[in-house]
Amino acid sequence: VLQGYAAEMDNPLMAHLISPELQNKKDVLFGNMEEIYHFHNRIFLRELENYVEYPELVGRCFLDQMEDFQIYEKYCQNKPRSESLWRQFSDSVFFQECQRKLDHKLSLDSYLLKPVQRITKYQLLLKEMLKYSKNCEGAEDLQEALTSILGILKAVNDSMHQIAITGYDGNLNELGKLLMQGSFNVWTDHKKGHSKVKDLARFKPMQRHLFLHEKAVLFCKKREENGEGYEKAPSYSYKHSLNMAAVGITENVKGDAKKFEIWYNAREEVYIIQAPTPEVKATWVNEIRKVLT
Repeated sequence: VLQGYAAEMDNPLMAHLISPELQNKKDVLFGNMEEIYHFHNRIFLRELENYVEYPELVGRCFLDQMEDFQIYEKYCQNKPRSESLWRQFSDSVFFQECQRKLDHKLSLDSYLLKPVQRITKYQLLLKEMLKYSKNCEGAEDLQEALTSILGILKAVNDSMHQIAITGYDGNLNELGKLLMQGSFNVWTDHKKGHSKVKDLARFKPMQRHLFLHEKAVLFCKKREENGEGYEKAPSYSYKHSLNMAAVGITENVKGDAKKFEIWYNAREEVYIIQAPTPEVKATWVNEIRKVLT
């Protein structure tokens, strides 16, 4: 892909096949694939080869390189931009010519998906290795490596949702790390509100997608998009946020094991939040408690 497509975009002999709108878009289309390639070629592959005789110790490899795996997050975040560009130009003569020269059965988009598939495959491989390495040396490393890879997958997944937030004025990066995101039923009860509003609020929940950052929790409304691939991915229109410094939490709401309360400014605003399952509720309550303490 890097030699047969990316490099060809800079090849003067191919220039006449590239439409002007595509000309400076190499970084958008390929993201940081080259960085991923060099990481595997120069570093990770060599490390793995050291363990050919001792596969059960391979967990060490992942742990030593865990920081480098963050490059996948960057790749996945760019993927929606890359896909939308590809859709515009997929039938371009340039790509057809490159594919013909490479004698590839599949078109470029199949290969651009590889890094996304690769990062999800590691956790399956590590799980499988753990299964057969229960009591041997290296099992702890394998377990720790699995946990770390799952952490990276969660960060990738969360950031894919986060880049789909629309209508937020400030800079999301200033809210600190994104800890959790998910969809909930939300009832609101405002002390200052009109009594009629209060009565209505008790009955009908709103569907809200919550993003919990270290410094704030964002309430968004999920919009399903019609389209293919990442275009089909939902976007989240920003409604409001609460500064974590002024948030309080009530863990149990009478009569429902899936509900908890977030309240603001000494219960001036109360949000009753219903999770899809008691387990999801417990995870969120724990994370929020960690932020508050």
